[in-house]
This record gives sequence, C-alpha cells and structure tokens, in this order.
Amino acid sequence: MPTNMTPEDLDRIAQAVAEAEKTTAGEIFCVLAPEVSDYRETPLVWAAATALVLPAAALFAGFRPEMLTRLFGGWSVGHAAAMDGAILSALSTYIALQAVVFVLAALVVSIPSVRRALTPGALKAARVKKAAMEQFLSHGLHVTRDRTGVLIFAALAEHRVEVIADEGIYAAAPNAVWDEVVADLVAGLKRDAIADGFVAAVRRAGAILAEHVPPRSDNRNELADGLTILPKR
Repeated sequence: MPTNMTPEDLDRIAQAVAEAEKTTAGEIFCVLAPEVSDYRETPLVWAAATALVLPAAALFAGFRPEMLTRLFGGWSVGHAAAMDGAILSALSTYIALQAVVFVLAALVVSIPSVRRALTPGALKAARVKKAAMEQFLSHGLHVTRDRTGVLIFAALAEHRVEVIADEGIYAAAPNAVWDEVVADLVAGLKRDAIADGFVAAVRRAGAILAEHVPPRSDNRNELADGLTILPKR
C-alpha cells in the first residue's frame, strides 16, 4: 500500500463516504494512484536533446574530435594524403561521442526521481486528468441516477489532485466550490497524511452535495464506498 495507509485508514475513508452520502443524492468515489504514467518518452527526449546539444556545444567551446583520435592513435593530419582519413575518423568519433552521451543521459533520466523532476508539468497534468477521467468512466460515475457522481482522484508521484463531477452536479453547484475539495486533499497529501486528506475532502464534498443535491426519499448507494488504490505502474 502507499505510504502510511493502513486498514484503519481505509475504514475511515469508507465511513466518511458513507456518512457524507446520507445527506445527499450524490455519489462520492475516491481513487488513489501511486503514479499515473511511467513517462517513458521523458528519458528519450532528454537523451536525444543532450546528444545533439552537448557535443555541439563542446565544438563551440574549442573541442575537436581529432583530439580523441590522436589520443587513441588515430590518423595524423600532418599531410594531405591523410586528410580524408582524419576527417572520417573525426566524424566517426563525433558520432560515437553522441551515442555515448545519448545512452548516459537516458540512463540518468530513467532514474524515477530524476524522470519525474524532468517531465514537464503540463504533461503530468494532462496524464493525471486523463487517468482521472478513465476512472470516472470505468467505475460508472457517469451512469448514476440523475448524473450526480463525484470522483476525488489523487496521483501521488505527480503531486496532483483532480475532482470530476458529473453534469447533474455541475448544473446545481458552482464550479468554484470544488477547489475547496482539492485544497483539503492537497493539504493532507502535503503532510503525508493521505487518509486525513481524503476524509477532509470527502466531508467537504458531502457538505457541497448536501446543499445543492439533497437526498431523495428513495436514496440508495449506487457505488462502493471507500478508497480504490490503483496498482503502481
């Protein structure tokens, strides 16, 4: 399980959802993702950029490939007959240097913490939003009666939270109120108190739903309570 999550924590979240749903016709569903993507393209992009830029920058700084060829017994450029061989050797050395830089950069950026730090924030935000929408649809929040499903989604590695409310909720409650739900969950995650964050977010969402989507006389629980934890990618 993710950091600091215990069976008691999961029970607390489930109880918070059950209590919140007693006061509303809305349905609250919570999902926690350790990481929504492995961002495999990040090491490749950084490695390619480094392999293109670093050797070129070295040339502008005064490095010449023939320095390496001389060091390892390559062609001497002392007379015209050897010039073609020296040029070919220098080009080969430059290409080999690019390959080495590419591999080394790819290995370094493949380290999880480095990869996450070098992945653009916009890409992470887009992946988290996409993952949250996939969970919203796969768990049927879009087919609840009166379209009143609310997803509270947290991605730990990306340090991002998404709250998705169905059209029945958006028609009743102003969009700005969901920022409060996000803020409550983020506050808990920053303290590494995941359960506390979800409980606070669920209670806040329940209060919003109770105000704008009151319970029906035939209220029923359409979705499972508690926290769904996705497998690590």
